[in-house]
Amino acid sequence: MWDPAKYLSFSDHRARPFFDLLARVRAESPRAVVDLGCGPGNLTVTMAQRWPNTRLTAIDSSAEMVAAAQSRGVAAGQSDLRAWVPDELTDVVISNAALQWVPEHPDLLPRWVAALPTGAWLGVQVPGNFNAPSHALIRELVAEPQWYDRLERVRLREEDATLNPDGYAELLSAAGCEVDAWETTYLQRLDGDDAVLEWITGTALRPIRAELTDDEWPDFRSQLAPRLAEAYPRRPDGTTWFPFRRVFFVARVR
Repeated sequence: MWDPAKYLSFSDHRARPFFDLLARVRAESPRAVVDLGCGPGNLTVTMAQRWPNTRLTAIDSSAEMVAAAQSRGVAAGQSDLRAWVPDELTDVVISNAALQWVPEHPDLLPRWVAALPTGAWLGVQVPGNFNAPSHALIRELVAEPQWYDRLERVRLREEDATLNPDGYAELLSAAGCEVDAWETTYLQRLDGDDAVLEWITGTALRPIRAELTDDEWPDFRSQLAPRLAEAYPRRPDGTTWFPFRRVFFVARVR
């Protein structure tokens, strides 16, 4: 279950890659814009401001996120991203930090491109930090005897959850697109106690939280917290540096 409030607790840091992505989507008057994996809709509404005359819709797999988006006036619906099919009016497709949850997304992208009209834009951003300590330490803890049997069915994302920029560039170029692909590592300054733990609680730890009881969850967090604190030490001013690599591509259908 997604928690929109927890996700939004770092909204400034989570928003920056979205705007860096959208800046390279140069559509002027799109007929229809779709946000795939809209989350709580706080960023989706900014596309309505940029393109006020478009038909803007959004989907997300989480009922909680869809409800949050709808409360902001977004025409959002609950659906699996794998079931989405563009129509002939879809001129812009945006997916921000969502496709890493869909292992099959490299197969979906060419199918979407084939169904989009000529000149349509596809803009995607995915995390590229699955080999970072924030994720490696989760996998290390889950593999320990206390937790392995309890959490063995949880599918934790590995480094291959997303492609590198050149992988997406080759994939989309072969599908018939002009492609702009790049990566950025944001050095994020986080505030508060156990800041990295709080960050990943809203994202990477969500599948683990879903499997653990209310009694088990604090125990798991208490074991993970010092490992993260060692990997991401708190600075004298109380803040923590959290490097976060993200992968982007913008493709235009020829």
